[in-house]
Amino acid sequence: MRQLEGKVALLVGGGSGIGRAVVDAYRAQGAAVVVLELDPAKCEELAQLGPDVVAVQGDATSPDDCARAVAGAVEQHGRLDTLATFVGVFDYYRPLLEIADDALPAAFDEIFHTNVLSTMHAVRAAAPALRERRGSIVLTLSTSSFYPGRGGPLYVATKFALRGLVTALAHELAPEVRVNGVAPGGTMGTQLRGLRALGTGDRSLGATPGREQELAQRVPLLVALTGADHAHAYVHLASDGARGTTGEIIKSDGGIGVRG
Repeated sequence: MRQLEGKVALLVGGGSGIGRAVVDAYRAQGAAVVVLELDPAKCEELAQLGPDVVAVQGDATSPDDCARAVAGAVEQHGRLDTLATFVGVFDYYRPLLEIADDALPAAFDEIFHTNVLSTMHAVRAAAPALRERRGSIVLTLSTSSFYPGRGGPLYVATKFALRGLVTALAHELAPEVRVNGVAPGGTMGTQLRGLRALGTGDRSLGATPGREQELAQRVPLLVALTGADHAHAYVHLASDGARGTTGEIIKSDGGIGVRG
């Protein structure tokens, strides 16, 4: 039997990168998938995958759009078993002291609204339906949730905030809902964008020259990981095989934490 047979999952920001890989992994393991995605073109691509995928075009930073996605899942399938979140923007390693005084407030608001507040909106919208199913939540963190240097202080601060959110929500939503996280390392094929407030909104981290070699060389296992590599952790945490696991974070990062 497939690990997620008969389950219904809402993936917030599942149109590209790790989220898109998790769409494929969840479907392969038997789940029906609803995706909240901002980009209409990506919604069209998702809608072509089959009847087990529903794409809802909307903005994850909007509580109304998050609620609409949850309602769509419940209306389509009668329930919701898992929420997974993948929305984020990047600060391109910009040091705090190199951000202009007049740019900092806007950059702070943009990155925290996108990386943290969107997650809170999604959880608030999904929690009632998840409680009915004794379901699960899987938040996307980062190696930046644990270590400096894998982003600038704005990005790292948001990822530490999400690490705290895993713990706080696991406590708040127990015993009905399990809350865990996955902390991927640098990933091939990511479309993680920069901040408009810092003039990098059109840059994509995955387009960085020499990225595959750089990613492999930074970790002890010498691997440049893809979204598909990380997706297995999301499958496990959404499955009944993790029914006793909450408040935990799986590090899918090539072992960066053991490098001396």
